[in-house]
Amino acid sequence: MEHPADLADPSDLTPLHALARAHGVDTAFDTFGGGRAEASPDTLVAVLAALGVDARTPERIATALQEVEDEPWRRVLPPVVVHRGGSAGDLPVHVDDGDPVTVRVELETGGTIDLAQSDHWVEPRTVDGRRVGRATFLLPDDLPLGWHTLRSTGPSADAATPLAVVPDRLELPEQVAAHPRWGLMVQLYSVRSRESWGLGDLRDLADLAWLTGTEGADFLLINPLHAAEPVPPLTPSPYLPTSRRFVNPLFLRVEDVHEVGYLSAADRALVEWAAEPALALNGDDGPIDRDTVWAAKRQALEVLFAVPRTPARETAFAEFRRREGQGLEDFALWCALVERDGPGPWSEDLRGPQAPGARRARTELAERIAFYCWLQWLADQQLDTAQRAATEAGMAIGVMHDLAVGVHPGGADAWALGGVLAGAASVGAPPDMYNQQGQDWSQPPWHPAELARVGYRPYRELLRTVFRHAGAVRIDHIMGLFRLWWIPRGQAPGTGTYVRYDVEAMVGILLLEAHRAGAVVIGEDLGVVEPGVRELLADRGVLGTSVLWFEKDAEGRPLRPDTYRRLALSTVTTHDLPPTAGYLAEEHVALRERLGLLAEPVPVVRAQARAEREAVLAALREQGLIGADPSEREVVEALHRYVRRTPSVLVGVSLADAVGERRAQNQPGTDTEYPNWKVPLADGAGRLVPLEEIVGHPRFRSLLAALRTR
Repeated sequence: MEHPADLADPSDLTPLHALARAHGVDTAFDTFGGGRAEASPDTLVAVLAALGVDARTPERIATALQEVEDEPWRRVLPPVVVHRGGSAGDLPVHVDDGDPVTVRVELETGGTIDLAQSDHWVEPRTVDGRRVGRATFLLPDDLPLGWHTLRSTGPSADAATPLAVVPDRLELPEQVAAHPRWGLMVQLYSVRSRESWGLGDLRDLADLAWLTGTEGADFLLINPLHAAEPVPPLTPSPYLPTSRRFVNPLFLRVEDVHEVGYLSAADRALVEWAAEPALALNGDDGPIDRDTVWAAKRQALEVLFAVPRTPARETAFAEFRRREGQGLEDFALWCALVERDGPGPWSEDLRGPQAPGARRARTELAERIAFYCWLQWLADQQLDTAQRAATEAGMAIGVMHDLAVGVHPGGADAWALGGVLAGAASVGAPPDMYNQQGQDWSQPPWHPAELARVGYRPYRELLRTVFRHAGAVRIDHIMGLFRLWWIPRGQAPGTGTYVRYDVEAMVGILLLEAHRAGAVVIGEDLGVVEPGVRELLADRGVLGTSVLWFEKDAEGRPLRPDTYRRLALSTVTTHDLPPTAGYLAEEHVALRERLGLLAEPVPVVRAQARAEREAVLAALREQGLIGADPSEREVVEALHRYVRRTPSVLVGVSLADAVGERRAQNQPGTDTEYPNWKVPLADGAGRLVPLEEIVGHPRFRSLLAALRTR
């Protein structure tokens, strides 16, 4: 097979660069060290191939350039229109040159609005032997927010397309904007109660929200709860799910399912028997065993699924399936197929939800499909209970969900969404100071053109589900709404380049769904961020993320508290670093050394870490927060008081810091080398801390007192 780069002429890259830019592919980018790097011809050709564009020869490049220029003129209306409310805008409409055309907006609440045509003239264009003209219509500034339909009518103009009228800015809820709020950041699976089945669950979430809400916390940021595999082995990372739209039933509390109250004595014994191996894990300080937990829960849930539902419950379940529509049915079908046939790869007969074998399986596996739909219904109910517990405890925000960047390449979304995800590439990050070899997250990225072609439907359905029971949502790597680092399949992480997205659409739809849910949006904007991104997000009302260890002034010194951003979630640490006690003890250096992740000599990295720590301690002393020889606990509390002095509207406190934990939950750049996402909550001595002991824990009480005195 010929190598793509061998087929492109390296002496004349201008057409290749022009084609790349036309498809949103960056030909050069800034590096973390402040330099500038060029994407290689190999990379550009491979990334374009992942987008479905053949750039292997000069002739094919020329053809592809002509195609991308002609494509908008082939459509009467754009595939989707995203328009900011409160502003006027232009709508291009393409018809046979000289043909009349009218356009109206069909509102989602009923009624229509006729659009006026402007006198803006554009030179017609010949496309596929047809003379095409462009008429320009005016989108008024008083269109209501929501999802509407644009409909054009005329001899060559009968067409319809979605119209999203989105907020220009997402305003903070009044009680959040009034004064700064603090909350906890929690890896839910790590927080086990004595009644948990081996890992923290949605009942634990509700209880923790209630307990900490009554202590003054206003939010509870948790790890993504996205769906994992339906059968072992389960991927431990919450940031590599099989689907981002649906919930991992691993987090269900079996005893909270309504049908438990209708069990016969024999069936109740079956549930209790299933629980035994999972309950036994609560005292285990080793890595969390998701496979054993899910085997136990699935067995118990199957017993409950067989219990006849009351007419009201049956009606509610049917309504849930109707509301969630084809997306839920396809997800449940995928789960049933994995259960029957294994994780794949499957034959062509099962390559997508509309493949012949998949269509047959909808009938053959109808009962198992219903079971997996039922699990999502239960999760929806228990998430609703958790958010209500949070707000009833006095939280201003409540549960803050986390939206991962992408999905597993062999998962439900990759199977069901087809070309909307670009399977020939994966998302990652270029080299930076913390991951000097770059990162490959093994996730297929959104395909920009295909996502637009389907009216952003998968994106907006995903957002609606995540926002449904959330007071806020944290968007992991929010820069991905602007551009993502694409790594062509088979290449190293450092050899990729950025692919850009329609920012108006990606951000606008996010704001519309957040507005409808009454939720706050926080963007994780750490790492390499191109100029203007943070400012644009702030202008649109999206909060940023500030981590104390990363916040530095122009001279590299720790940023003073009063100079932090107001529109931000500010924290001392993040889940990709060891807890603060471990970070102070240089655990991050020791761990990366042990795992072979350092690109510089160990003494150099260790010296850098000590200089960083001493600079932060000096900043604490400058603020009068510590003395000459503080204890570890005093430093941890001083760091949190430092962040509380910032003007940031939200301040997050890691629950691991609140109990003195030292072990990292995740080490970026590793897979099986470290027990990522499997560490149960413990104190500094390694003693497990169950949920029942958290609020009364001495370290928690002491840190709570520090948080209450800004």
